[in-house]
Amino acid sequence: MSYAVKELYVTLQGEGAHTGRRAVFLRFAGCNLWTGREQDRADAACNFCDTDFVGLDGPGGGRFAEATELADAVERAWGASRDHRYVVCTGGEPLLQLNDELIAALHAKGFEVGVETNGTQPAPAGLDWICVSPKADTEIRLKSGSELKLVYPQPLAPPERFESWAFDYFFLQPMDGPAQAENIRAATAYCLAHPQWRLSLQTHKLIGLP
Repeated sequence: MSYAVKELYVTLQGEGAHTGRRAVFLRFAGCNLWTGREQDRADAACNFCDTDFVGLDGPGGGRFAEATELADAVERAWGASRDHRYVVCTGGEPLLQLNDELIAALHAKGFEVGVETNGTQPAPAGLDWICVSPKADTEIRLKSGSELKLVYPQPLAPPERFESWAFDYFFLQPMDGPAQAENIRAATAYCLAHPQWRLSLQTHKLIGLP
């Protein structure tokens, strides 16, 4: 299969358990919860999405015919060093495209492979890190993994719905937007009252990274 990539670049992970870690961000185009078009936002399952995943026009983006071709591009973005290689496959919804062949090609380059997913698609074997960010009114198929990162608040997706799922870490991430300051206060209060949960801030936005 070919791979449609919106953008591909090196940065520091801004959220969750790997905050501050150098990583290649491999953002796939397309999502199953929203078209990415503003005229469709009101009807989207993820109508608060803050990510542009439409098209192939971002830095490093394009269509890649083979898994090895895309793995080569990820390696070029990382650079020569083979130490601590880490790639985050995100989107959109990366599990619409990420498959065994690409995971194997990235592993062959020495990369630890992580994914950030809405959890509605099955995950291929071989992933090293699975981050699920569940959205309200969706059928979640991935109920186990490395970290659960819940954008908060979502009235139809309260944290207690997920607290028995089999994840190593549980994060609340305040929803961005005009009510962000209020959402940060609410998420902070919830984590103080429920120590299973940790606060995740979008630090890349705070320091001006993509």
